[in-house]
Amino acid sequence: MIRIPTITKNLLIINVIAFIASFVLKRVGIDLDNILGLHFFMASDFHLYQLITYMFMHGGIQHIVFNMFALWMFGCVIENVWGPKKFLFYYISCGIGAGVMQEIAQLVSFYFIATGASHVSSISDLILIGQANANALNAWTTIGASGAVYAILLAFGMLFPEERLFIFPLPIPIKAKWFVIFYAVIELVSALATPGDQVAHFAHLGGMLFGFILIRYWQKHPTIGYNGYGQSMGHQFFDRLKTNWDNHTKKKPKPNSDKTYNADENKDWEYNARKKVKQEEIDRILDKVRRSGYDSLSKEEKQKLFDSSRNNNA
Repeated sequence: MIRIPTITKNLLIINVIAFIASFVLKRVGIDLDNILGLHFFMASDFHLYQLITYMFMHGGIQHIVFNMFALWMFGCVIENVWGPKKFLFYYISCGIGAGVMQEIAQLVSFYFIATGASHVSSISDLILIGQANANALNAWTTIGASGAVYAILLAFGMLFPEERLFIFPLPIPIKAKWFVIFYAVIELVSALATPGDQVAHFAHLGGMLFGFILIRYWQKHPTIGYNGYGQSMGHQFFDRLKTNWDNHTKKKPKPNSDKTYNADENKDWEYNARKKVKQEEIDRILDKVRRSGYDSLSKEEKQKLFDSSRNNNA
């Protein structure tokens, strides 16, 4: 665990803790799978936060062992390549995308069920049927990190397409790109051929689809979003947001206030005032010279006149 990158290690720990907690709390009548699992959006127990929490819940030992093994095996590599920020953004985003895809698949299933049971002529009819069966629809619950994990498998296949993997029970190594394609085809066939097998195949495909879109976007825009040092697009966005907020909240002087002048204007006013006083004093001394002659000036007046003439020559 010491050598596992930070985000991958924390994801493993959180998933294991959530699995143990769900097992323990179920003994006392608290069903975390129902609370944190992703319900169909027409169900009465649906909440928006479930698009994130569902990926940390698992239905059994085999389920969590497979997901955590794949997360450890491929997540360590991808996080070391991308950095923790980009890896976490990718993992959570693809998990949410997988949940959205599963919701769409359930909506299609619900439409066919509703049209088979009653007449549906518009979306409003479908919504009314959904509201009438909101409690029954709570049974449509999705749990598991498989969508995000499949996105990591896709990332490995796209970043290291020629890397050879030993996959049980295959007797020979297989290139990563063929491994990913093979899994995607299996999931697609399973989703279409066995719609009632209690496996969220469309969530798996949704995670891979969102992962593909993200990776292709980053490949086409290498200078946007995340760079080699793991700086995220979200981090840049919030930095700009903070800067704009700081500029917006800066105190500005009121237009009609006596404080509208700045420090430079204040200094200029003081300088001009002093200059005016000095000039008036020099004019008085010059008038005295014209009236009574230079010798009538005091020593202080002669010095002021001398200083003024030196400044003017400079």
